[in-house]
Amino acid sequence: MNFIKFFRSFKYAANGIYHVVKSEQNFRFHLLAALIVTIAAWLTGLSQIEWIIIVISVFGMFMIELINASIERVVDLVTPELHPLAKQAKDLAAGACLVYAICTVIVGLIIFIPKWSGILL
Repeated sequence: MNFIKFFRSFKYAANGIYHVVKSEQNFRFHLLAALIVTIAAWLTGLSQIEWIIIVISVFGMFMIELINASIERVVDLVTPELHPLAKQAKDLAAGACLVYAICTVIVGLIIFIPKWSGILL
């Protein structure tokens, strides 16, 4: 195993994360949402399994956004002109992000509402 290549791959991955944070507004929004959810989870006193679900949901959203950004860039590389299939590919990737974002909101509501309803009543 070549350790230099292995550790270099972490640098490439960090570059990818840096680029998505720098260039993608939606990714920055999800970072802010993750911070708010983490604070709310900490203040709410979630169980270990609830924390695991929140962590998987948050990092899953980051992962989907990274994949969406990579698809957008590959499409732009393949065809800089407006093409119906290029638009479809970008729209489909964005749709995947939206579907997962809706899923994470539903999961968050399932976890938080029962805990907050006891506090609010």
